[in-house]
Amino acid sequence: MQAKVRYRILILTLLPILLTLVSLVFITIYWNISYTGKQLFMKVKADLTVAMNTLSSVQDHQEKLLERVMHSYEFQTAFRALKNDNPQQLARIRALLQQQQQVLDLDFLRLVSIDNVANDPRLRQMLPNVIDHQAYSGLMVLNAAELTRIDGHLAQHALVPIIATLRAQTPQAAEENRGLLSRSLLPIPDAQGHVGWYLDGGTMINGDTRIVDHIRDLVYDKGTLPENSIGTVTICLDNIRISTNVPLHTGPGRDQMQGRALGTLVSEEVRKKVLEQGNLWIDRAFVYNDWFISAYAPLKDIRGQRIGMIYSGFSEAPFIYNYLLNIIELGTILMLVLLVSGMLVYRGAYSLLLPIERIHHVVNAVQSGRNMRIGALGLDRDNELSNLAEQFDRMLDLLQHRNAQIQAAAEQLEMKVEARTRSLQEKTEELQQNVKLLNETRHQLVTNEKLTALGELTAGIAHEINNPTAVILGNMELLRYELGDNAKVVEEEIDLIIQQVGRISTIIRSLLQYSRPGEFNAPLELQQLTPIIDEMQLLVRHSLGKQEVVLLPELNASHPVEVNRPQLLQVLINMVMNAAHAMDGKGRIWIRTYDWVINNEPVGAKIEIEDEGRGIPEEQLGRIFDPFYTTRKDGTGLGLSLSYGIINRIGGSIEARSTVGKGTVFTISLYHQAKEPFNPPYDELLFKQRDNTSPDN
Repeated sequence: MQAKVRYRILILTLLPILLTLVSLVFITIYWNISYTGKQLFMKVKADLTVAMNTLSSVQDHQEKLLERVMHSYEFQTAFRALKNDNPQQLARIRALLQQQQQVLDLDFLRLVSIDNVANDPRLRQMLPNVIDHQAYSGLMVLNAAELTRIDGHLAQHALVPIIATLRAQTPQAAEENRGLLSRSLLPIPDAQGHVGWYLDGGTMINGDTRIVDHIRDLVYDKGTLPENSIGTVTICLDNIRISTNVPLHTGPGRDQMQGRALGTLVSEEVRKKVLEQGNLWIDRAFVYNDWFISAYAPLKDIRGQRIGMIYSGFSEAPFIYNYLLNIIELGTILMLVLLVSGMLVYRGAYSLLLPIERIHHVVNAVQSGRNMRIGALGLDRDNELSNLAEQFDRMLDLLQHRNAQIQAAAEQLEMKVEARTRSLQEKTEELQQNVKLLNETRHQLVTNEKLTALGELTAGIAHEINNPTAVILGNMELLRYELGDNAKVVEEEIDLIIQQVGRISTIIRSLLQYSRPGEFNAPLELQQLTPIIDEMQLLVRHSLGKQEVVLLPELNASHPVEVNRPQLLQVLINMVMNAAHAMDGKGRIWIRTYDWVINNEPVGAKIEIEDEGRGIPEEQLGRIFDPFYTTRKDGTGLGLSLSYGIINRIGGSIEARSTVGKGTVFTISLYHQAKEPFNPPYDELLFKQRDNTSPDN
């Protein structure tokens, strides 16, 4: 109790401080994310702008270098002396330009005639932009052959081995042999102002780190980034870094870079947005092997086509480190403030907790069964805790007296409850036995009553039919005898009549079997379904022909089943004739057989009988297998009942589905090895089917 109160007091006291400090932490985190992050992206965007402007200024400077060469005394003297493309004078000018190329730190500088410019498709692209005898500069990508035509050393200088890079496309080649040039073309007018010659000069950016290092030193000077942060600038040809100061390996500072990531690839997401879509990238990006706050912009050649990218950025890790360090510092301050506040609150509440601890001790003792009281707490009588302790002692006295009374009453009540419970248990057990016996008796009476009625009926039918069938059978034998050799003309019909008389006898036995199944245990044998169905077709073809009903067999079952052949034949004839009667005219009946497979194991075979009849309404669905239930005026209502009994006694089942107005499908399932019959209570024998066919017999 003392601990709980102590903790509650501490929590109630420290909760406002805790909420305030936590709010301060979240506000700081939000400010860092919302404002510091935006500032970083604004800075890297400004750095990218500076890098692009610097690249443009390099091209402007390159134009001024060419103008300086053109206006130099040595060049003008040599150029004025050039007449009719004199080889010696041209060689003198080329030597002068070769010297100036080295002095001005250009990768190529040459004099080309207007005819050469017109015949060179690359230079011809620059001509429309050369206006008023002013130089024009731009970026240009040349293949190895084009570089060799300018200067034999340029093609070798342009080679950059390609390095497979994380989060980038798989490289398609081992090296990049194209060159990215910053190229300037300056017209040289003669004394009459006609232009017949041009100065063609420029710088190969492949592998040249002067531009990117100049931009880096300009943008990311010392003090502009946190300690250990690296500022980098890159120029890409397509998605390949051909000029960069992104390090292959980094040490503790910029001066500790080891190698440059030349030939590495830009990440795929950046390539798609910048190169394919032509948009700026201002976001964090994966640069070679680390995450950088990055800015990318597309580079375009003199035709306005995207040929590469320019990048500026700085490493993200130092900013994250500073951010986490700030969070840790704030968390440490929060814990210290909470600790100091908790100690002060605990010392202030200690004197209040002593009387509460005494009360708590007495409460625990009373709960454990000991007879204790709080007594004096050493406080003033007007103190709330003192009044509470006095009232609590009085309540304990009263409670002890009441407990004694309740205990005595409880003992008497317990004895009465035990006696009453024993009596109720005995009555309940007796009632359950009576109910069980009553249900069994009722079920047996209903079953016996139905079987008795059916037995009387079948006995009468057997008596009335057996005598005529015996007469028919005898007369047919007499007829065959009297006709002698002439009997061969109707031999097939006589045999058919005798066979059907035998079938009538079998039906009579089936009726008796339904009412007294134990007396008619027909032998079961493994049978193939196809011969039985062929025999059934022969027996029903005359009746179906009169009705113009076509029987369409689809016999695919190969697995034998254990059945009594005459009984199954009786079931099939009954089902087919029912289907024919359900159509009230011509139509089609399909009889299909196929193997019955469960869990990839054959267990028997199935027979489907489908008609185009009128179907059965849903309200009649549950009664089609009841004895004596029929919707036909001349039906007995025993056909489906007998069929169900025959199939059920060998463990099989009959299912049906029907759509009113469209027809019915009966499915008979038979096992390879007959099983014990399933005999649920009579009211559960009603089939749960979706649809049904007309019950005719």
